[in-house]
Amino acid sequence: MSNLESSYIKILSVLQQLNPESNFLNQIRIPKLSDIEVIALILTAEYLNIDSERDLFRRLPDRLSTRIERSVYHRRKKRLFFYIESLREQMVEQMTQGETHYIIDSMPLEVCKMSRSNRSTICSEDIKTSPNHGYCASQQMHFK
Repeated sequence: MSNLESSYIKILSVLQQLNPESNFLNQIRIPKLSDIEVIALILTAEYLNIDSERDLFRRLPDRLSTRIERSVYHRRKKRLFFYIESLREQMVEQMTQGETHYIIDSMPLEVCKMSRSNRSTICSEDIKTSPNHGYCASQQMHFK
């Protein structure tokens, strides 16, 4: 069993516990691969950092590759976006029950050059979203 297949099975079981419904979209024909299985495949690809659909379909085991075509996968992936987001929210709620503190790992991002920082209005409508000045040691540069 490949790493992709074992990860797919684990993610699918978690999704089935969250939502027992297998199909979300109204389709005339019953698909060979249910919507929840397609979502599990999408999340597995993200989990394994597989960015291209071509690479994903090259790695798919025969058990899955015979049940869905790449073009059908892509269309269903776009149509299932809102269902994927709601399932992600449910997973986050389940993982963070009772937590009061969170750690956010982020990286500094240069919004504008320092020469323009005084007159820049990017994200400055609200004090919470206004960018801070900072220094990136690896690039040896100041940024806003």
